Amino acid sequence: MKKVLFFLLIACSVCRLEAQLLKKIIDKTKQKTEDKVSEKISEKASNAATKPIDSLGKTNKNTNNNTGESNNQHQGKNPENSKGAAPNESVDKPGTGSLVAYSKFDFIPGDKILVSEDFSQDAIGDYPARWNTNSSGETVTVDGQTGHWLMIRKRGRFIPEYINNLPDNFTFQFDLLCNEKFNFYSDRLQLYFLTGKNGKEALENSFIPMDKRSGIKLGIHPANAGSTGGMAAIQSFAEGDVVINNEVNTTQFNSNNGKTKVKVSVWRQKQRVRVYLNEEKVFDLPRAFAADKTYSTMLFELWGDMNNDADRYLINNIKLAVGAPDTRNKLITEGKFVTRGILFDVNSDKIKPESYGVLKDISNVLNENPGVKVLIVGHTDADGNDADNLALSKRRAESVKSFLVSEFKIEASRIQTDGKGESQPVDKNDTPEGKANNRRVEFIKQ
Repeated sequence: MKKVLFFLLIACSVCRLEAQLLKKIIDKTKQKTEDKVSEKISEKASNAATKPIDSLGKTNKNTNNNTGESNNQHQGKNPENSKGAAPNESVDKPGTGSLVAYSKFDFIPGDKILVSEDFSQDAIGDYPARWNTNSSGETVTVDGQTGHWLMIRKRGRFIPEYINNLPDNFTFQFDLLCNEKFNFYSDRLQLYFLTGKNGKEALENSFIPMDKRSGIKLGIHPANAGSTGGMAAIQSFAEGDVVINNEVNTTQFNSNNGKTKVKVSVWRQKQRVRVYLNEEKVFDLPRAFAADKTYSTMLFELWGDMNNDADRYLINNIKLAVGAPDTRNKLITEGKFVTRGILFDVNSDKIKPESYGVLKDISNVLNENPGVKVLIVGHTDADGNDADNLALSKRRAESVKSFLVSEFKIEASRIQTDGKGESQPVDKNDTPEGKANNRRVEFIKQ
């Protein structure tokens, strides 16, 4: 019996030793696997500046930097034949929606474009030369999207130094991308409109000094707590006192549902501000801007670090325009209404969805004045072939007419169309802002 017990004790000891040895082997294998994953993540992060990233925020194995045209309203230049461009962006891509889907979109951009930023002048991997920061960012290309994008993913402030005046009536728009499955605990993107100068004070390492500044802070995040949508937040503050503070959910920017791209539109009319994410009006505040303050600074901010290494925001197609649109007075009384708010796909007569507000505004004027006839004239900038620009401007004018007739039931006999190509510029063709002002559609009373 003693011998049996002795052998049982020996057997148990052997089993215990084998189990401990097996555990050590498993733990060592697991650690090696984790180390390899960490190495891959680090390698991925370090290569992000030199490789195009796809619309989900992942690095793309294809190292060809297909830049194409980043200005989606660009007219008269065929990107497929010029720079090995990425395919044209379609209005039917997820997160953008069709033109008719913007039926509630009443945003109308300002008359004159002051700023048009597409980062085309900046080298891939560099921080934009005309911007300042207390952090870092990179100019990148995005698989499936045209042009260059500013990618930011580290805590800091990102300041376009050329914006130093925000008029009483202005519109500000930009395209925003993020990766899929963006972590709820990663920081939201903040957009500020502020009093004061955009110099050293705007680059301090702490929050914007509330006792020194007045302004508006808009926050955007692609994931809410329940992963059912995204979030938009707004705060209005005056010399240290928070006047307005609110946060709402939105379905327009939802990284868990494939909606990783959103058009952000801000419309100021003196004290009033309207904020849109795609076609959804998320805020409409009658007294957000202070009546007795002068606003001159605009900046983006990430206050915290990203919870996941893959999380990032990408910004493009920034436009600041000035003026309070008055379609009725200009068309009926003055005889001509000019807009830069009717946008088209690259090298195409296909109207982009964010044009809906302008088209609806024009149709309202025409429906209220049934005896008025108009001539629609398209214009381009000077890029590309003269003959191609002329033909494209004519097709775009015809496309506008077709939409007014089909969607808003304007009689076709009331509308004539023409195109002038690049032959009648109203601004210089050697700056992004000048080209953007030359790309326009005119409605002339007949």
